[in-house]
Amino acid sequence: MTSSQVVILCIMIGYLVLNVTIGMIMSKRQERASTMSQEKKYFIGSRGMNGLVLAMTTMATYTSVSSFISGPGAAGMTYGYAQVWVAAVQFGAVFLVMGVLGNRLAIVSRRTGAVTIAGYLKARYKSDGLVIVTSLLMVAFFIAQMISQFTGGATLVESVTGLPYWASLLIFAAVVIIYTSFGGFSAVVITDTIQGIIMVLGTFLFMFFVVRAAGGLSGIDAGLATNLPDVYDNLTAVYKPGALLSFWVLVGIGTIGLPQTAVRCMGFKNTKTLKNAMVIGTIVCVVVIGGMHLAGAWAGALLDAENLPTSDYMIPMLVQRIMPTPLAGLFLAAPLAAVMSTVSSLLILASAAIIKDLYRTYIVKDNSQKVAAYNKSFSKLSFGATLVIGIITYFLALDPPDIIFFLNLFAMGGLECAFFMPLVGGAFCRFGTKQGAIAAALGGCAVYVFCYYNVTWQGVNAVVWGLLASVILYLVVSKATVGKGLDQDILEKCF
Repeated sequence: MTSSQVVILCIMIGYLVLNVTIGMIMSKRQERASTMSQEKKYFIGSRGMNGLVLAMTTMATYTSVSSFISGPGAAGMTYGYAQVWVAAVQFGAVFLVMGVLGNRLAIVSRRTGAVTIAGYLKARYKSDGLVIVTSLLMVAFFIAQMISQFTGGATLVESVTGLPYWASLLIFAAVVIIYTSFGGFSAVVITDTIQGIIMVLGTFLFMFFVVRAAGGLSGIDAGLATNLPDVYDNLTAVYKPGALLSFWVLVGIGTIGLPQTAVRCMGFKNTKTLKNAMVIGTIVCVVVIGGMHLAGAWAGALLDAENLPTSDYMIPMLVQRIMPTPLAGLFLAAPLAAVMSTVSSLLILASAAIIKDLYRTYIVKDNSQKVAAYNKSFSKLSFGATLVIGIITYFLALDPPDIIFFLNLFAMGGLECAFFMPLVGGAFCRFGTKQGAIAAALGGCAVYVFCYYNVTWQGVNAVVWGLLASVILYLVVSKATVGKGLDQDILEKCF
């Protein structure tokens, strides 16, 4: 390991320790100030987020290793400006999720006491089957998404330290699992805010040094024309029109169905907080996602792609080459922050699905003795669930796919097909029934997986067919099973 790598590693370790310390301290302070149960504090953070924290935690959860490493790396090595066009779809993700679901989920979750997405779905549809189906689908697709995040974090550590991939993966996994397990939702959203700020700083640093290293925009144009002649300034050279339009669904409107962002709508203070978060979150998404992908495309003018194993190594390697060592360490903390934010949020929700939505609801039930034992051992149970999920993900991530970007998008598509209509339909369709929601979740996912492996028509992504099937199934089955109308309790609490 070179001296510069040692310095960068020390900066990154210091950053990790700072995040864990601040997150744990602030989490304990908020818990002591709240009168809510331990369960609600752990899974929803006492519903006390302000506008800045709400914006940053939603943005940091949505952005990930794809936004900081894999996506910009793919832009620089393969896709050029086409990747920037695709990334631009994500600018309004926070605004869209908060605008569509924000007030509705906040009101219903307070009326019903729900602290998870499955808890909201149970209150809205009164269906045990739907809770079980969506919880299992959530855990399965979360693990797939976390594999991509674990791989990204390990790739970053490996490129800086020179350690073997398995050891880098173990270091990253251990840090994230420990601070998520002990801190809960409050620790996650507080550290997300810190990480969001670091991401913004890192983006500006990367853009500045890429432009400087290339000799200005004219140097970038000349380099791209040489290194990526087939895709330089040609959006359709790599992505077919159907594929480009599909991304507007996958990372645009479909993001309303992502449970990891939707759950943030259940934890803020008031409507003013929500409006502030929509504005702040949109601005930060434009800066971070747009800036990193644009700079990644520009970076294609600087590197010889043949010397890199995959595009996932491009950004870490380039940063060490063009930035002063201390600034390189600060920048590399930014993608690490993005990965940590996403993984910690997914771990919390996966743990909630197992402990709260399945174990508490269907095994503990209302048995007074079991409830008392559950409340007493809640911390151990949540820690154990998080640890087990993390270990499973670690072993699956030991042999990851070549490009993280595609695995992450696959998992996103699956989650959207499973949750989009149960959430959106449940919020705005009074006639939506539990049968319609179950059909939409299962049918949408089945069509999505089938089309992902078997349908390649005009480059259209499988998520389009999965969401289309989900919408049709929800509407048709709900209309057929609604009978004389919804339960009066559902109408009073959810509409």
